[in-house]
Amino acid sequence: MDWRNFIHSGQEILLGKPVVKGTRLSVEFILGLFANGWTEQQIIENYPTLTKESLRAVFAFSAECMREEALYTIPF
Repeated sequence: MDWRNFIHSGQEILLGKPVVKGTRLSVEFILGLFANGWTEQQIIENYPTLTKESLRAVFAFSAECMREEALYTIPF
């Protein structure tokens, strides 16, 4: 999937955070809903501008971002 068809980032919306095109719903917000136990169906019912494809794009975007990152634990 090409997430670029669904995810946009511009300074004029949420200070440049990546959002689903045509909305003010950030990728971070949508991932937070899933992290809090929301289902795909619950998200679509509560945010009808979203589609199954746009939710998949959120995950595709996140996966691509994580491929470019390295996370390290720091021992205390």
